[in-house]
Amino acid sequence: MRFFRLFVFFILSYWAIHATDAAAQRVAKYGADFLAGGVGARALAMGGAYISVAEDVYAGYWNPAGLSSVSQMEASYMHAERFSGVVSFDYAGFAMPFSERSVFGITLIRSGVNDIKNTLDAWDSERNQPKSNPEDFITTFSAADYAIMFSYGKQLNERWSVGATSKIIHRSIGDFATAWGYSMDFGVQLEAETWRAGATLQDATTMLQSWSVNAGSLSNIRDVFGDDLPEGGTELVLPVLRLGFAKEIPLSFGGLLVALDTDLAFDNYVSNAFSIGKTSIYPRLGMELNYDMKLFLRGGFNRIQQLKDSGLDLTPSIGAGFLLGSAAVDYGFGDFAGIVSDLGYSHRVSIKYGFGQDD
Repeated sequence: MRFFRLFVFFILSYWAIHATDAAAQRVAKYGADFLAGGVGARALAMGGAYISVAEDVYAGYWNPAGLSSVSQMEASYMHAERFSGVVSFDYAGFAMPFSERSVFGITLIRSGVNDIKNTLDAWDSERNQPKSNPEDFITTFSAADYAIMFSYGKQLNERWSVGATSKIIHRSIGDFATAWGYSMDFGVQLEAETWRAGATLQDATTMLQSWSVNAGSLSNIRDVFGDDLPEGGTELVLPVLRLGFAKEIPLSFGGLLVALDTDLAFDNYVSNAFSIGKTSIYPRLGMELNYDMKLFLRGGFNRIQQLKDSGLDLTPSIGAGFLLGSAAVDYGFGDFAGIVSDLGYSHRVSIKYGFGQDD
């Protein structure tokens, strides 16, 4: 319990010191939202309830404390198509033990929309109509977000593990604007015989995100639309406390894993979530049924919301996976924005390989 008390003390101390400063800054609600979707088809099929479950290479994203369970080098990759294929998402991870109880991990993420049409140069502002051959002036660009994370997990004893992740993000909108952001996550896990608990303080240091605008590439916006040019600036992404609990239930043919996560966001944004005062609460629920730890069926709810007009709203996800020697292949399927949404479904496929593990 001493480690848990220290973790809670750090959380409370940090918010007490920085609460006033954050209120005076421009807070970006969706400043790093491309990271919120999660990684690993197994975790996503379980509704993202993975804070206490993470014990492999994917822990570098979910909870760095879970990296301490990695005993051999592991590599992973995931590709996802979101919003009916409009947004592509790619993830790669690597974890390597460098002592009996310490593991290093690295995570790479890219999320982007490619081949966006830029028609600004095809407009004749003097004549207030398109140029005679507008297709000759149409170009394309990409809006992409990148992240690199360096993680460390350490096992303190048979029950407790701790970890930290340092992350750098880079965002670009063609040649028009770019941003850099930096922050750290801290995690802790407690493992018992049939249950696990975990906590991650995401963006614990508060992510400072600085935007710069290329005024030259945007100069024709004023000519076409008569609008003022946007300006760069600094935004803050506030910390989020993510709590998780998982219970393993042995069965004659395998087992059942039930996991519950809850995110506590102190963002004063409560219109689409359960809330207590200025704290938004985002619960997630997941289950995994395994047959002899070789075949897996998964399901969950990655969003459980209380909407003002329509009441309780659930966003389900399902998936499956199997082990083939040292490789784990997983698939997840989910409705990205609710059953009645027109934004389309999301397919996720991931593979994890353990180097040196027994086939």
